[in-house]
Order: sequence, then structure tokens, then C-alpha cells
Amino acid sequence: MAKYAKYLLTGAIVLVAIVAVLIKYWDYATNPWTRDGQVRAQVIQITPRVSGPIVKLPILDNQMVKAGDLLFEIDPRTFEASLEQARAQLDETGDNIQALFQQVEAAKAKVDESRAAVTQAQSSINEIRSEIEKDKAEYDRQRELLPRKATSQKAVDRAKANYEVSVEQRKTAVAGLAQAQASLLMSEANLAEAKANLGAAGDANASIRVARAAVRQAELDLEFTQVRAPVDGYITNLNLRLGSQAVANQPTLALVDVNSFWICGFFKETAIGKIGEGVKAVVTLMAYQDAPLEGYVDSIGWGIAQQDGSTGFELLPTVSPTFEWIRLAQRVPVRIHLTNVPKEVKLRVGTTCSVLVMTGTAGSEKEKRLVAVPRALQ
Repeated sequence: MAKYAKYLLTGAIVLVAIVAVLIKYWDYATNPWTRDGQVRAQVIQITPRVSGPIVKLPILDNQMVKAGDLLFEIDPRTFEASLEQARAQLDETGDNIQALFQQVEAAKAKVDESRAAVTQAQSSINEIRSEIEKDKAEYDRQRELLPRKATSQKAVDRAKANYEVSVEQRKTAVAGLAQAQASLLMSEANLAEAKANLGAAGDANASIRVARAAVRQAELDLEFTQVRAPVDGYITNLNLRLGSQAVANQPTLALVDVNSFWICGFFKETAIGKIGEGVKAVVTLMAYQDAPLEGYVDSIGWGIAQQDGSTGFELLPTVSPTFEWIRLAQRVPVRIHLTNVPKEVKLRVGTTCSVLVMTGTAGSEKEKRLVAVPRALQ
């Protein structure tokens, strides 16, 4: 009896194992999966903004760096000199603006003086006009009295002389007014020219803005000599050396953003209809086959490149006349967001993995357990 019990127990264990294997493989028979998966991440091309020889290189290839860490430094001496030159130019521009401002003030004072002279000349003409009228009336009266012997010829001559003097004074005053008006016109023209040379006042002045912008650009160029990490990440493909020439806008090294890893799984187009955004997924890295990772479908690609259809003769699409007897399903990229990556698992860009999307009939039970892709399917 004990012997039969032993056989029954062994058979039960084998049966349970077979059922477990069948259940596990049933998951892959009813749910989309692929062995064509890759680890992806944001790879930042570190590009200097200025050119020059490298004088500091505190990093090593494959080193972990934090955001803000110094990656390398370009010789700053040229840019320090440029900054000093820009600051000196700003000071000189400020002095020039101050001189032009003083010229404007002097021109304004000259205009005020000329206007006062015009007003004075007009007032003098008005006064002389009154004197002329009075002297002419006296001269006419004396001439009327002379035939009646009521005055002397001497008085008539004196009245005439006074009248003629007043007339000459009026001519002189009119000439003075014309000269004052001409001086006023010249003063106003000089004021307009001085204002044009000065431009806008204060911070709105174009020359000041240009000089300040040159200083700011020089400050930025000096700041750009220190190239720092924009994010936390890993240094990759470091080929720089001390003394080598860094060229502006030319990438020098790559930085893998440590917080940007995701999985790109390429699924057959026949399985895309079963995959939806937000659905849970299991990722098994080839390097860590016993440590499946949790994730979910973040997005599904909307297009892939086609081999035929490129523009040809007369802008018509080029289509190959060949026909494949076996139609192969296209692969569509599916982006998987990883929700929990253990510390012992090191993700590396470009490494391969298998991806299982947890859809189908298992439902809630699958959401509670994490199943690695069987090695036979990896």
C-alpha cells in the first residue's frame, strides 16, 4: 500500500508540474509576446557651445555623473579677455551717451536763448513802432504849424530828425529780429541733430542695449567654457583628451539619462489589436533571465518605414514588381514603461529582452503575479 501511495504522490507532483507548465505556456498562447525587444533610453549628445582646447577633464568613460557635474572645461582665457573688452566697450558707450546728453542739454539752452532773443527783438520792434507813430505825429504837427508861424524851422527839423532816427531804429530792430529768428532755426536744427545722435534716453537707448547685449554674450561664452551634465546619467563613448580641441556645436560624448529607460518591443501586426495602452506587461532581460520586470504599455507606434514607395522617375512612387509567396507580418514598435526596476538589475541601452503583454483570458489573476518568459521562448 505504501508503495502505491509513493507512486500516486509522484504522479500527482508530476501532474501538478505539467499543469503549471501548461498554464504558463497557455499565457503565451493567448497573450501577445515577442523576443524582439530592446532597452532604450534618452541618449543626450553633449555638445559644447564654444570652441577651444580642453584644459579640464574630470570624468572617465562609463562613469556615473549627477546633473550639474563638470564634464570638461574649455580654456577660458580668450573668453575672459572678450568679456573685459565688452565691459570696456559698455563703459565707453556710456561715456559717449553722457557726452551726447550734455550736447542735447546745451542745444536746449541755446534754443531757449534764441527764443528769448526773438521775443526781445519783437518787443523792441513794438516799442519802436510806438515811438515812430509818436515822432511822425509830432513831425506832422510841426509842419502844419510852420506856415502859421506858430513854430520855428528849427523845431520842424528837430521833429523830422527824431522821426528819421526812429525809422532807422525800426530797420535795425527788424534786422535784429531776422537774425534772432535765423539763430533760433539753427539752434532748433542743432537740437534735433543732438537728439538724433543721442537716441532714446536711459535703458531704451539702442547703443546701450547693444553694448549690454555684447557683455551678456561674452558672459555666456565664458560660462559655456564649463560643460556640465544636464541630467543624471552615464558617460558613454568618451574620446576626449586633455588638450584636444573642442569645436562648437559638434557633439563630443554621449550621456545616457539614468531616469529615462524604457523598453521597445516589436510585435507582429497581427497581435497589435490585442494590445492597448495601460495594459500590464512583463519584461525579461536576456542578461537577467530570472528577474522579470514589471511594466505597462505606454504607447503603440503609428507607423513604420516601407521598402517600396520612394519617389522615382517623374515623381512617381517606385514599387518593386516582385511578389512574396510568404507574407511576413510587419513588426510594430510598442513602448513599455517600467514601473519597478530592482537595484541589482542594470539596464543598458541596446540590450535585448522578451516582452509579454498581459491580456487575454487570465485577467485579474495575471495582474497579481509576475511570470518570466520561459527560456525556450526567449
